Amino acid sequence: MDIQHLVDRLEELIDEGRHVWLTKLTMIDEERALEIIDQMRISIPEEVDKAKRVLNQRDRILAQANEEAARIIDLAREKAETLIQRDAITQAAQNRAANIIEQARQEAEQMRADADNYVLEVLREFENQLVKTLSIVRNGINKILQDREAAHARAAAEATPPKPAEPPKPPAAPKPAETPVEVGAESKPE
Repeated sequence: MDIQHLVDRLEELIDEGRHVWLTKLTMIDEERALEIIDQMRISIPEEVDKAKRVLNQRDRILAQANEEAARIIDLAREKAETLIQRDAITQAAQNRAANIIEQARQEAEQMRADADNYVLEVLREFENQLVKTLSIVRNGINKILQDREAAHARAAAEATPPKPAEPPKPPAAPKPAETPVEVGAESKPE
């Protein structure tokens, strides 16, 4: 199954989930989410096999380029030998042969470079898809774990009864006012 399709299904599952009021949490069907994740685990090796096939194609293209280069070089040598056998244009033939061989070498090098660039482009695109898919899978797993922890916390909070409120304490009794004593006044007996 295509990995992109599985990612779309996981996203739909999250979108279809019930949103928990006053939170950013969404409750989703854990069994469906785990089923999609299992399918992803199966699909990713298939994507890796595709990458291996691309690498094998690269090797095949390089082999074809090498064969073509060798064929062109052989043709150039044959032409060079034919030209050398002609007495009037021996020098020109040698120069022409060298040019043909150099051109064949350059064409072969260009074919190799083009094949490498093609393979790099395909592998980079594949890497980007895998990174995106891995990120989505990790986010999905984290979301499920967070939802599960939040649900356990709510269940625990609902299971513990609230403490009864303590009755208010009466205000403290006011202290009796003290009588002021005059300093420096002596008491005289009468």
